[in-house]
Amino acid sequence: MIKVSKEFILNLYKPIVSSTHKGLQGHALLIGGSYGKMGSVCLSSKAALKSGCGLVTSFVPKCGYAIVQICIPEIMVLTDDNEVIISKIKFNFKPNAVCIGIGMGQDSQTKRTFYDFILQNKYPLIIDTDGLNILSENKDWLSLLPNKTILTPHKKELERLIGIWKLEEEKLEKVIQLSLKYNLVVVIKRAPTVLVYGNKIYQNTTGNQALATAGSGDVLSGIITSFVAQGYDTVDAALLGVYLHGLTADLGIIETGYQAFIASDIINYLGNAFLSI
Repeated sequence: MIKVSKEFILNLYKPIVSSTHKGLQGHALLIGGSYGKMGSVCLSSKAALKSGCGLVTSFVPKCGYAIVQICIPEIMVLTDDNEVIISKIKFNFKPNAVCIGIGMGQDSQTKRTFYDFILQNKYPLIIDTDGLNILSENKDWLSLLPNKTILTPHKKELERLIGIWKLEEEKLEKVIQLSLKYNLVVVIKRAPTVLVYGNKIYQNTTGNQALATAGSGDVLSGIITSFVAQGYDTVDAALLGVYLHGLTADLGIIETGYQAFIASDIINYLGNAFLSI
């Protein structure tokens, strides 16, 4: 198992050159949200910006337009024709990375449009929450995903994808087989977070129990999507994202304590995390 330490991350991290501009810093597309679950897209979108992405666009149901636009004025917003769910995904630009599934729900129309999207998608892809749950019901769709697609399951989402396990070794072997079969990068959200790609297993060394809070995973997906959009290899993007995500909690609890640290604080402490590396 490879330990993801500060020294390890410094070998991956690429400082931003002084001559860059927003058009060179990547354009991330985040697809998700449904009635009552727009906060997830707000968190992931803001996290993508705060991780250095030059441009961020969110694709949400119509009910989310004002929410996202007001919550994060720095991003662009596209809307579905449907008021409350994702029913047909349309955009007219070429994103450098796409994240799909956050707060998206599992309406039958949403499932169909998710399938239509992955069938045609040619962009680097990150799949989280409801996207993972839809995939777990339709495992043959895994073969449609681009090489090195990133999946970010927590325990229950992972169980739905690979089945029940008894021992940690059994779980990791199942994830390795999933990764090898479909050429996937799998970020197992737990304490500590583990990343599997092929036969390689990486264990993160940052983070603490303060991250056990609603929206924490949405923020992580936004951070990872940002790094993919900026041109990082998907494995490196996931490792860098996981490390910095955990580091925000290590830095933040000094001022907030464990209980008062929430997902928005992860975003707020990203600057400190970047400065510390």
